[in-house]
Amino acid sequence: MNKKHLNILLADDDSDDRNFFKDALKELKNDAKLTTVNDGEELMKYLSDHAEELPDVLFLDINMPRKNGFDCLAEIKKNETLKTLPVVMFSTSNSQEKINFTFQSGAHVYVHKPNEFVQLVKVIHHAIQITTEKLFSNSNLKYILNA
Repeated sequence: MNKKHLNILLADDDSDDRNFFKDALKELKNDAKLTTVNDGEELMKYLSDHAEELPDVLFLDINMPRKNGFDCLAEIKKNETLKTLPVVMFSTSNSQEKINFTFQSGAHVYVHKPNEFVQLVKVIHHAIQITTEKLFSNSNLKYILNA
């Protein structure tokens, strides 16, 4: 994993999931700053307001009120400033249809949210490695992380 200070953004409407993620990130003992937003509209406003200092990686929940993760992903990929932002789609669904749509929409990593804390730590670790090491920068590879 990169030694630089990581700036991670999490968009998730469930406060328990946000806290679970925060605790899992602490377990990794990396120098990461976590910012959270509660829904897709808040996410897009945050990205617009912070366009000059984008996060290193965005963990984006699919099922959110007001604007879902697919709508946000579409906006991100259409925006010249945001389109290279590494996006990790984060969902409780393991539907192949959703996974395919996620990849067709421009995401490179899909994480099935685990129920076990130890598994969450592992998938977050692997997703951060994939996105921060830019393993997909010149590749069509897609990654599905299941716990």
